[in-house]
Amino acid sequence: MKKKYIMAPGPTEVPPEVLAEAAKPVMHHRTPQFRRILTEVLDNMKYVLGTTRSVYILASSGTGAMEAAIANVVSAGDKVIVGTIGAFGDRWESMAKAYGAAVVKIAPEWGYALKVEEVKAALDANPDATALFIQLNETSTGVYNDVEAIGKLTANHKALLVVDGISGIGAQPFYMDKWGVDVTVIGSQKGLMIPPGLAYVSCSEKAWKVIEANKTPKFYFDLKRYEKSLTKEKMPDTPWTSAVSLIMQQAVALRLIKEETNEKVWERHAKLSKAVREGIKALGLELFAKENPAVVLTSIVAPQGIDTKILVKKIRDDYGISMAGGQGKMEGLIFRVGTLGYTDRFDPIMGVAAVEMALKEMGAAIEIGKGVKRVMEVLMEDYK
Repeated sequence: MKKKYIMAPGPTEVPPEVLAEAAKPVMHHRTPQFRRILTEVLDNMKYVLGTTRSVYILASSGTGAMEAAIANVVSAGDKVIVGTIGAFGDRWESMAKAYGAAVVKIAPEWGYALKVEEVKAALDANPDATALFIQLNETSTGVYNDVEAIGKLTANHKALLVVDGISGIGAQPFYMDKWGVDVTVIGSQKGLMIPPGLAYVSCSEKAWKVIEANKTPKFYFDLKRYEKSLTKEKMPDTPWTSAVSLIMQQAVALRLIKEETNEKVWERHAKLSKAVREGIKALGLELFAKENPAVVLTSIVAPQGIDTKILVKKIRDDYGISMAGGQGKMEGLIFRVGTLGYTDRFDPIMGVAAVEMALKEMGAAIEIGKGVKRVMEVLMEDYK
């Protein structure tokens, strides 16, 4: 027998009570019974996002929400700024170009965050830019951006601030309204603790004015249709068939988040990621994130002679734990240990232990137990 675990940055582990919800009979999506559940999910998503604005549920991956944001705020010929610190920031660039936008790109070296002064310089140099696209957290590198500081820059600029919060929201501080974020996108399979298949979009008043004037052709991702469905009757609805079972699961997961509170969820992720980082450093390994290390995962440079594609396969197949390798230009060079969503203090111990054993078997010069010992020391101190 081999138990299986997920310690990747998504999809993540799902709480048992959330998994059990999917076994219930499917409800019809146009009934009052289901729409009460939908209403609860929408209200609780406002709590998670820190907004009073409408939240739209899409039956798609997080990438679908990213495309919805592009399709609703970008018109062909628009100039947009993309601040990218990894593979998913590059996805914003690819999407914007697909919709005919002219892209001004800010791209620090992987492992580093966006510099606020560089973002300011780009905004000042491009007063006609209609949007700035960034990540809250970049899972390919394990680095997060200072969205609060960047929001202060766009507050008095024409450009909308569009934030990919797919992996970061539900794990680290985020206040959509307070920070001046104009469009937020998020997926269900990370900090929201349900399987893949749902995505969410929320838009500020500033963004909504742009959306109402936008002429880009769209159908399924037309957010005006979603807003109309939310408000045309007494209880919210969706314009298309809802992913009923996933929304039922989301209702349960959001109750768990509210019970713990946003602040305690953020604190838990910070403690667990810190423990992993300290354990990895105790082994003599190098962290890939040079600044703003993520709380959703720890990105680690492989020891010399170790191919991380082989490493993560070994950890998965021999030890039953799914971790993640490097993406894009870092494929084979780094690996990533997740601490996201349904996680507790024993996950870092298990994850670092698996890393130690696999590396030792692959011939790396590490001392077995040294990383795990440091993880336990940090957790015992932080959980006093």
